[in-house]
Amino acid sequence: MNHDTPARGRSAAVRLARAAAIAGSGIALALAGIAFCADAAAESTTIRIGEINSYKAQPAFLEPYRKGMELAVEQVNAAGGIAGKKLELITRDDNANPGDAVRAAEELLARERADVLMGSFLSNVGLALTDFARQKKVFFLASEPLTDKIVWQDGNRYTFRLRVSTYMQTAMLVPEAVKLKKKRWAVVYPNYEYGQSAVATFKELLKKAQPDVEFVNEQAVPLGKVDAGSVVQALADAKPDAIFNVLFATDVAKLVREGNTRGLFPATPVVSLLTGEPEYLDPLKDETPTGWIVTGYPWSSIETKEHTAFRNAYRARFKDYPRLGSVIGYSAVMSMAAGMRKAGGADTERLISAFEGLKVETPFGHIQYRAIDHQSTMGAYVGKLAQQDGKGVMIDYQYMDGANFLPSDEEVRKLRPAAR
Repeated sequence: MNHDTPARGRSAAVRLARAAAIAGSGIALALAGIAFCADAAAESTTIRIGEINSYKAQPAFLEPYRKGMELAVEQVNAAGGIAGKKLELITRDDNANPGDAVRAAEELLARERADVLMGSFLSNVGLALTDFARQKKVFFLASEPLTDKIVWQDGNRYTFRLRVSTYMQTAMLVPEAVKLKKKRWAVVYPNYEYGQSAVATFKELLKKAQPDVEFVNEQAVPLGKVDAGSVVQALADAKPDAIFNVLFATDVAKLVREGNTRGLFPATPVVSLLTGEPEYLDPLKDETPTGWIVTGYPWSSIETKEHTAFRNAYRARFKDYPRLGSVIGYSAVMSMAAGMRKAGGADTERLISAFEGLKVETPFGHIQYRAIDHQSTMGAYVGKLAQQDGKGVMIDYQYMDGANFLPSDEEVRKLRPAAR
């Protein structure tokens, strides 16, 4: 009997295993090389926009926003893309959380190799991404968050903002509030950056225009968790002459329904941010409070050339009407495309230079990104709420050009450290 036969068998097995492993490694390396080449090819033929937003938390605004982005990407690519490259949109949900937004941004840059970042809805999330852009030196277009800090106190050279800001929209409403000639005001707002800054601006500007005004009640409520009954009762008990409202989405719907039930509306005049946007107005239907003075988007009756073309293209593509989110998503991608065309690509430094003073065609007409603070001059519609055929609509509205509601360069230099 040959006693070393098993050892030889084991040795042979080991050699075979090693050979297989080497072969497997070679295959793996080859596959990795193929994947790398494919990725490199994709990278050479596309420009990737990494987009971060609160899709699950704010679907009323952000589903139309997503559709607006998709329409713009399709139109840009159908027209030849950017310097021969196609735009590619890669989206991530931030769970309405600043920490999750930053982690999503890191993943988009490291794993997805995004060339630029875009997005955010909530102001606190937008501020976190603004700081991330500064730290990582990556271009970021804040498409929707309204806080003024994004372009002023916390502004940086890597961040630009599309939408009309809290200060701008509030400044558009103050002249209408003054016309009411009411002395005793109450305010109600979501207790985070957007709501706090809106109320602070309203108080400052209204007192400047009407020095004898008094603020007799203030209701600061948790975002998305308003106890509408208690809030309405507290407002009614204060007996204000008028109310400034900053609640939006489901919070404003609850406020309206409880206020209608308890007789606070329409008896008490209300000046309200955002309530005329179809995302928040449409669900109210025949509960729409008539006479409220609001910022919003009367999509069905705007007949400018730019808006009509956008509305027709949107309805043909999605078999639905546009919301304000649709306009913002579309305009954000079109801003990116215009900047990239001017810069000849997505290089960060060239893109920054291209965006400073950049003019863009949007459904609301031409806008421009200011060099001094990186804020666009997009405006908003101001009008009154009414009911037609059991639905809420905006009437007696006019478009307010954002350029007319921005602080001067001298004022910006005081607000924005980078501009000094």
